[in-house]
Amino acid sequence: MIGNDDDRRLWSIGEVARATGTTIRTLRHYDEIGLLGASARTASGHRRYTADDVRRLYRVRALRALGLPLDEIARVLADATEDLESMRALLTAQLSALEAHAGRIGELTAQIRTLLGRMEDTSMPEPEQFMTTLEMMSVFETHFTAEQREQLAGRRAELGPEGVEAAKTEWAGLVRELLRLMEAGTPAGDPGVRDLVGRWDGLANRFHAAGADGERTKAAAQRMWDENSERIGQNLPWSPDRMRALVAYVQEARDAG
Repeated sequence: MIGNDDDRRLWSIGEVARATGTTIRTLRHYDEIGLLGASARTASGHRRYTADDVRRLYRVRALRALGLPLDEIARVLADATEDLESMRALLTAQLSALEAHAGRIGELTAQIRTLLGRMEDTSMPEPEQFMTTLEMMSVFETHFTAEQREQLAGRRAELGPEGVEAAKTEWAGLVRELLRLMEAGTPAGDPGVRDLVGRWDGLANRFHAAGADGERTKAAAQRMWDENSERIGQNLPWSPDRMRALVAYVQEARDAG
């Protein structure tokens, strides 16, 4: 998107949002909290993003994908120099995460090839082979390690079936109320919105371990949503577009708090 010839180019907020998959609401919030602003303005006062701004946005998005919250990203960027070496370090970390993800895909691909090979030999694969493949599919599709899945399963067991169903019902009510406020234009920093988001987070905490382990499973769950929101949204009573907007609204409320 940006090369040496583009360093003098300017982008409107709408162009940046469309090109990067970031909502205009989120870009404005980044500006409000001092994380990312538009360095230029038109004569009429409209935001215009420079090449340096877009490179900073890349850093923000990459660090978010690695699981860092916005306040930590702000600290990282405040301490980092905007040079080739810092960008190289960020890209290396991002590449490592993608390679690990690609490795899981490769393992799953090999397992499925084995199953197909057995079927071409006119013999049905053993149940254990299907179980192994299903296990790997679960890791791939949910973005959680085996240890993290065990932790999540343990938390669900502690809640019990009735507790899980009660949490689902409570969450559905929070979704409906937050959607109503969001679509009515209520600012994410409104005390009523933040109170509902606090209840949302408290509800989510029931399913995650305390401490660093819980933060890691939360980050994995966020990545799962970011990468599979369309498919996940198809199983919810609300459209994927509304849910993606709501998740961004909830994050804005957290950041405003």
